[in-house]
Amino acid sequence: MKQLFTLLILVFISQLSIAQQNTNLVFFSEQGQQFYIILNGIQQNANPETNVRVTNLIQPYYKVKVKFADGITPDIDKTINFNAGTETTYAIRSSNKGEIVLRWMSEVPIQQAPQPMANQQVIVYHSTPPTTVTQTTVISNTTTTPSNSEQINMGINVSDPATGGANINMNINVNETGMNTQTQSTTTSYSTTTTTTSGNVGTVQQPVYVMPGYNGNVGCNGYPMTEARFNEVVQSIQAKNFDDSKLTMSKQVISSNCMTSNQVKRLMLLFSFEDTRLDLAKYAYGYTHDIGNYYQLNDAFTFESSIEELNEYTSGFRR
Repeated sequence: MKQLFTLLILVFISQLSIAQQNTNLVFFSEQGQQFYIILNGIQQNANPETNVRVTNLIQPYYKVKVKFADGITPDIDKTINFNAGTETTYAIRSSNKGEIVLRWMSEVPIQQAPQPMANQQVIVYHSTPPTTVTQTTVISNTTTTPSNSEQINMGINVSDPATGGANINMNINVNETGMNTQTQSTTTSYSTTTTTTSGNVGTVQQPVYVMPGYNGNVGCNGYPMTEARFNEVVQSIQAKNFDDSKLTMSKQVISSNCMTSNQVKRLMLLFSFEDTRLDLAKYAYGYTHDIGNYYQLNDAFTFESSIEELNEYTSGFRR
């Protein structure tokens, strides 16, 4: 009886350990294209986004389809695999041949993953269309007559806050009349809403930001990141130990926001190497509002060659 009791506990603990090996996937578009993420045939985000984080993945690989909202860019189909307990980031970018592709960018232990950025859509992975909540209870009774009177009482109640959809309750009683085991498993599904409209469809006018005192050329039309939010981002980037991690996080922030030239310059100054600053300046140009002020970034460079290379890049930039 004690062996059976121990076996049940070990099985329970192993199931809990497996449940905790969750993985996150992050997909973001370097050029700001809006897209849907479809994993194993199930669409994850209800609305098109430029940056999507899917959490609580438990399989080692998934079939991924990136479907673009413009209806013109070809879909991307790819099978990806990753390590359990990590957050893996993929970038949607243009290849050397001009094709839009999905490329691995970085992987970190999930405990070290940065907090969600502004405009990043965070989704708990769902594998089936949610309609109901299913609760299954299995009760097994075994009666024995031991020679010695013995009683063991134990109750376990575990709720995994990471999944938000699974509760496991186990009550075990062993006494002189036998053992009663009750296991209850509750599974909660997720729901999505699809709205279909008919008739004439008009154009929705989005509010356009106008920078006070600026009359030059405009890059991104959205509202730039607020200074309060930007200062929080700077603190998060500075907390990273390596320049590669800082650069990755900086690009994630830039790709999900409209920036000002001053904010881009301040991000550049977080790096010591000229090449890294130049890389960031080129990347951020397509996500900057007041591109007429981009000359201000020249002060962040030491060499004239870097200024010339950035000017050549921005002069030939195509949106």
